[in-house]
Amino acid sequence: MFDHEWLWPGFLAFVALILFFDLFVLHRKDHVISTREALLTVGGYVSLAMLFAASIFYFEGADRGSEFLTGYLVEQALSLDNIFVMALIFAYFKVPEEAQYRVLFYGIVGAIIMRLSLIVPGVKLVDQFWWVGALLGVVLLVSGYKMMTSDDEMADPGNSRVVKWLRSTGRVTEEYEGSKFLTRRNGVLFMTPLFLVLVTVEITDLVFAVDSIPAVLAISNDPFIVFSSNVFAIMGLRALFFVLSGMMREFRFLKHGLSLVLIFVGAKMLVQHWYKLPSAISLGVVGLLIVGSVIASILIKEETEASDADKVEAKGSEGEAGSA
Repeated sequence: MFDHEWLWPGFLAFVALILFFDLFVLHRKDHVISTREALLTVGGYVSLAMLFAASIFYFEGADRGSEFLTGYLVEQALSLDNIFVMALIFAYFKVPEEAQYRVLFYGIVGAIIMRLSLIVPGVKLVDQFWWVGALLGVVLLVSGYKMMTSDDEMADPGNSRVVKWLRSTGRVTEEYEGSKFLTRRNGVLFMTPLFLVLVTVEITDLVFAVDSIPAVLAISNDPFIVFSSNVFAIMGLRALFFVLSGMMREFRFLKHGLSLVLIFVGAKMLVQHWYKLPSAISLGVVGLLIVGSVIASILIKEETEASDADKVEAKGSEGEAGSA
């Protein structure tokens, strides 16, 4: 287990430096993020994560390295479902495209702080009380089942109690003001609609954390491995959003793959007091489930699409017969 005194402050300083460079250098001016720019940013964050993983393999061994990669993959996969929800939130609030990146950036900062406050005590509880791990395992099994059997409809973001309360204060402007979250009018501080979007994104992340944090706790009992794998995954999430937000509906089997991942890690956590599954096997199973669901989505077309194609072909044949 990592126990170097400099490790936590050093890593947090490293993350702060990356986020500062991202927002105040690379994206200092608000603009619409192109697919090319988003792909380059995603590539940069994935490269950083892989370099970090390589250093863990080198200094801490294959088990810890596999735990980091598995945790990173699980969090990244669960974040894919989060992308679709954020796309719905942006569409509902009609967020200007040039302001979306800034909302996601501060949402990610909030997510990192939230995970830091939950992961460290969570690891200690699971370590000290085996039944806590078993309870979280049951939570993941139930979450996986619900994800598998639920429809894709999302609750109206505007019906959130927090959003309703903020609007009831009378301190929310009607129009967006660039990328400002707060603005002053006649000396009075008002919230802009972008602030409501940020609050909704943070609430959504809290809901997703109920699944993602226990899932990664099932992978490793090292708080640094759990936290760092989470951080690397969610740091690249905002750039990944601009790459995949329009494509998520195409991956129709992804939800099933993610639900199986939750069920797998839930079962793993449920029995880990008696049997600890090797980290390499966990990595292989998670990778197979995620990649398999994506490949299945690409190869297997929906029946409606297939039937439509058959109808077009049949009409073509009838036309040829008539002309003959």
